[in-house]
Amino acid sequence: MQIGIDNFVSYVVEYDTGREIDAPTRIADLLEEVELADRSGVDIYGIGEHHRADFYDSAPTVLLAAAAARTTDIRLTSAVSVLSAEDPVRLFQQFATIDLISGGRAEMVVGRGSFTEAFPLFGLDFEDYDSLYANKLDLLLTIREDPSSVTWSGRHRRPLTGQGVYPLPVQDRIPVWLGAGGSPESFVRAGRLGLPLMVAIIGGEPRRFLPLIELYRDAGRRSGFAPEQLKVGIHVPGLIADTDAAAEEAAYPGWQDLFGNVARERGFPMPGRAEFDALAGPHGAMFVGSPDTVARKIGSVSDDLGGLDRLTVQMTNTKLPHPTMLRAIELLGTQVKPQVLSR
Repeated sequence: MQIGIDNFVSYVVEYDTGREIDAPTRIADLLEEVELADRSGVDIYGIGEHHRADFYDSAPTVLLAAAAARTTDIRLTSAVSVLSAEDPVRLFQQFATIDLISGGRAEMVVGRGSFTEAFPLFGLDFEDYDSLYANKLDLLLTIREDPSSVTWSGRHRRPLTGQGVYPLPVQDRIPVWLGAGGSPESFVRAGRLGLPLMVAIIGGEPRRFLPLIELYRDAGRRSGFAPEQLKVGIHVPGLIADTDAAAEEAAYPGWQDLFGNVARERGFPMPGRAEFDALAGPHGAMFVGSPDTVARKIGSVSDDLGGLDRLTVQMTNTKLPHPTMLRAIELLGTQVKPQVLSR
């Protein structure tokens, strides 16, 4: 199993000092975190995409390119690319360039995203939500098959009639994972296309996703793909510290801030400590605790879901001191990952 990190590059106000981290410092901290993840043996690092005032990751490919130039081994991916609002030609060019900078370490996770700001920002009609995604995914995969000569037609853009999409990447085919939340259609689509599946699990119990993952595996088998081709990963929130108590104390303020903002926007009940404790418990979606605790939970959830090929922890926290994040990254790579691999 691959163990990774996803970063949503949100604003940060350090809980213990009240100091707000300015944007240049936040980006510098991000790159230091990727470098440490690389040195610590973390397998993959993902950067999200948001188009909001409280995030600094509206151009994730730029951040990934900067990270590519400062790392040697870690694979670099989007988490996720909001494909409905992207030009697949340009997206492929950007990731091919990251692949060249990194020597063949680029990947992408493509999905719809959990916010809708990109649609009006880029002049798109939200009523085209489904057809935009389906058409752009088809074009992206067509480009990936043979970028030197692309012939394609569909809705929402003019056809391509044999044009090349350059530069060509180092890898024969840049890995493309399909990001999914709770829509059964997304799981079936990934299976039919034989794409590896990345499941975003941010609440509830991970084991409740097993029926959806089985939909994916069944659709893939019916479409002629071998079981080993149908890779499954999960994206989960969490934080690692030297003890369970230290991890919970560090994670809770930022979790409550972030999900409190989402609750206010969407009219949900305000989250509190009871909800946090349930999510951080043995069966919840948050992977918070010491290396031993988190490693055990990864193994247990993998068993519940019929085996996992990848798990990425989203440790972005709006109230977390930078040194605490660095320690979490180090523990994930040097202590959690070896325990998971030794199972």
